Amino acid sequence: MDRLHRITLLFGKDAVNKLQKSTVMVVGCGAVGSFAIEALARSGIGHIIVIDFDKVEESNINRQLYALDSTIGKTKVEVARARIHDINPDITADAFELFFDEKTDLDIKPDFVIDAIDSVQSKIALYKWCLKNKIPFVSSMGAARKTDISKIKVDKISKTSVCPLASKIRHIVKEEKLKDFPVVYSTEPATPQKNGGREFGSVITVTGTFGLMLADFVIKKITA
Repeated sequence: MDRLHRITLLFGKDAVNKLQKSTVMVVGCGAVGSFAIEALARSGIGHIIVIDFDKVEESNINRQLYALDSTIGKTKVEVARARIHDINPDITADAFELFFDEKTDLDIKPDFVIDAIDSVQSKIALYKWCLKNKIPFVSSMGAARKTDISKIKVDKISKTSVCPLASKIRHIVKEEKLKDFPVVYSTEPATPQKNGGREFGSVITVTGTFGLMLADFVIKKITA
């Protein structure tokens, strides 16, 4: 039996063929993006493009799939590409070590894009790039300071509530008259932190669920 045997039993050969012929780009290989990439690779996506500018740090270990004692200091995209090939050597995996912004102009056209970026301006730049190139995409809103996975939902950005990041994005989308698009977000109010500071706390059960839901959305769209 091949490594996609169980998913073939569930979805059928035609659906799996669609997955194998598809290219999905994930921007952001951290707490959310790493789990999205994992699900895509294990579900038969034939070509995965990963983009991130950062390196693995010890503080990432509590929530990021690529953060291990053995990977500290390595670039996230190289760790991601190596893991993708370890899951399935037949997958074409391209890695771009860069910070996505309004100056980014990639000569590629994936079938779908997953946004797992933290920066508001980078998210907006990616949306505009996708819209300009007529590429469908789904975006992650804020997963930090959340603990209840039952509050995580998928909806259009225009329909979001509670999430502060979604509120900022919603305002910019309306102001710049961008098209509505799907997002994964949480309706849970931010959990008070035990310690102060500028960094937000997060837990893998929530960030991982965000990533899996992003991948699930893409898989269902491709196999529909």
